[in-house]
Amino acid sequence: MPSVNLDIAHINEERRKAIAKSIKTITIEELRKQGEELFPLLDNPWRERYFQFLNENAGSTFYQARTNDRIEIFYCHARGKGMWFLPGTGMGPLQPKGLNALKEIVSNLH
Repeated sequence: MPSVNLDIAHINEERRKAIAKSIKTITIEELRKQGEELFPLLDNPWRERYFQFLNENAGSTFYQARTNDRIEIFYCHARGKGMWFLPGTGMGPLQPKGLNALKEIVSNLH
């Protein structure tokens, strides 16, 4: 059985590199469409949180990125807020360390 690298600093650095390579702007309409595909059941609590995030930040520029371990990132630079999503597993708000990394990555785009 191959060994798995559990060094969190290494994992985070690899994720950061993947985000920097894959980050792109995405419209709110595209995010809404993705939300409909990701959460087709109306009673899904993740659906509610996802669309609440979009509604709270409507009118802002959003960014989307993906890590090398399949984590989807949605980030609103103007509001300094973001969400992570792992297909079939869960989602949640980005924590301060992740938000700081995204802020830096997006600032370097401009």
